Amino acid sequence: MIEALLGFAAMLALMAARVPIALAMAVVGFVGLGIMRSWPAAVASTSQVVFETGSMYTLSVVPLFILMGNFVTRAGMSRELFHLAYSFIGHRRGGLAMSTIAACAGFGAICGSSIATAATMAKVAYPPMKELGYSDDLSAAAIAAGGTLGIMIPPSTIMVIYGIMTESNIGKLFAAGILPGVLCTVFMCFAVLWITRRHPEAGPAGERSTWHERFVAFQDIWGVVVLFVLVMGGIYGGFFTATEGASVGAFGAFCFALGRRALTWRSLLEVLAESARTTAMLFMILIGAMIFANFVNFTTMPADLKDFVTRFEVHPLAVVVAICVIYIVLGTAMEELSMILLTVPIFFPLILHLGFDPIWFGVLIVMVVMLGMISPPVGMNLFVLNTLLPDVPLRIIFRGVWPFVIVQMLCLALLIALPQVSLWLANKVG
Repeated sequence: MIEALLGFAAMLALMAARVPIALAMAVVGFVGLGIMRSWPAAVASTSQVVFETGSMYTLSVVPLFILMGNFVTRAGMSRELFHLAYSFIGHRRGGLAMSTIAACAGFGAICGSSIATAATMAKVAYPPMKELGYSDDLSAAAIAAGGTLGIMIPPSTIMVIYGIMTESNIGKLFAAGILPGVLCTVFMCFAVLWITRRHPEAGPAGERSTWHERFVAFQDIWGVVVLFVLVMGGIYGGFFTATEGASVGAFGAFCFALGRRALTWRSLLEVLAESARTTAMLFMILIGAMIFANFVNFTTMPADLKDFVTRFEVHPLAVVVAICVIYIVLGTAMEELSMILLTVPIFFPLILHLGFDPIWFGVLIVMVVMLGMISPPVGMNLFVLNTLLPDVPLRIIFRGVWPFVIVQMLCLALLIALPQVSLWLANKVG
């Protein structure tokens, strides 16, 4: 246990010195293994991790879903989703903000990335809200919070990585995320209603659409529906695996972008380069986390945690709540993917020891990551919006996002208290 805690302290010290998180985890893991075992063993273990991570077939789903999301963004499908949501609820007070959240949920079903969802909807939804007179704190907060739905509603890159790390069924994880994603969407819409009830001037009502306009808007999203049904229906229908589904989705998104004349040779190279950069970043963090995890697993920390829970007869749900609190605290000061890769190897054996379903725990992990994406001071979505909306100060975004942080905490509490919300659909498709 002491060796693992010293390793965490050393890693945090390197991070405080502005060493990249991937390098900090890899260095501490390598040195720790070298000291505890031997330097030749550390070299052999590290080289094996690098080789196996880079050549693992199942991990190819990550760059494919990233590529799919970039093609979808380039094809402009987010505008159709926003227009559809606005046609139904835009005439209500706070309707544009709720439309943004609903559009984020729909876009997440074909994207799989929280940052990409938030960045895309910032370009689509913020100008209409600004034009109608929405307050900056509500506008930016709705986009940032809605963007987090991109990693809960399948396909989700976070779920894929969790599934690979824990050898959980990725198809079941995707199914388990659907109902919680819908629940979070509803909760965040209630947050908008609460905000506009207290401050009506923050979200004035827009114009009411006719049923004909709504029908036309519904027809415009056929591409989104086709792509979602093609990927998810193929996976659950047994026609192909998650990896093959990701490749089908990427090709389908490419065809839509090409058919809409949204691609030129220059933009195609930009999409491929952006996908390659994002993939390289994810794999560097993944390799560093795996090296550090090997070091932690070689210590007695996982076994000591099990012994502690068994010896003091701590209630299993109390352990889960404590783990979620740790994640929430870490999420306010640490990048989310690194946090998951770092902690799952420690907590997952404990979850199995307590008899909990790994699919349910995976949904909880995604939920706390969603919280981390909008929790000051290091919420990634908040900084993305601050970059894309330079006229909106970061303090305004921080101030506006707290109601959404609170409702996401309530959603997390509900998922802990009622595991069947996550597991019902997963068991149906099992």
